[in-house]
Amino acid sequence: MKAARFDYVRPDDLHQAVAALGRAGGGAKLLAGGQSLGPMLNLRLARPSLLVDVSRLDSLARVEDIGRAWRIGACVTHSRIEDMREQLAGGEMLCEVAAGIAYRAIRNRGTIGGSIAHADPSSDWPLALAALGATVNIRNAGGARAMPLEKFLLGAFTTALREDEILESVEVPKLSRAGRYGYYKFCRKTGEYAEASAAAVFAPGTPFARI
Repeated sequence: MKAARFDYVRPDDLHQAVAALGRAGGGAKLLAGGQSLGPMLNLRLARPSLLVDVSRLDSLARVEDIGRAWRIGACVTHSRIEDMREQLAGGEMLCEVAAGIAYRAIRNRGTIGGSIAHADPSSDWPLALAALGATVNIRNAGGARAMPLEKFLLGAFTTALREDEILESVEVPKLSRAGRYGYYKFCRKTGEYAEASAAAVFAPGTPFARI
């Protein structure tokens, strides 16, 4: 099938993107990597009146060291995280998880923010980031708000993101050298969505332990 008719806009900055969402009155969808939204459009499972393309916004594509955590922009691709193995001190689990997502062609396009916002329970980032105690930063016309990932994820394919908001970034606490983690998923075939998955993160010397 082909997608239903929609309008398309590529904003120059985050302010314009948020404004476009507000004007659409709930009829818009954000386009970043498009690895989930693209098939949904073609199958007409999603029929937005407007696509707001944020894939080229520099403010959403940054990876920043903010001291105790890594701040990763929503449009940072899986492959970019995978390739930062020697650069994300305390965030090694992120690189391992990214490397196991689907295939390299998918990882080159798919984004961490898109995965979180889609909230597919069989995908990698919602589980892994919840285990790491991540926080999401959300932008709207009135400003910004932050919330723990486990509160952002309300259920399968359901989040606390409002129709006029953009998931701007995710902040992931760094693990110390004594920290330990594990991530495993069972797939019938390499590259497919997981049938089952689990994650565990332990930070000795702190009250932080998640399974």
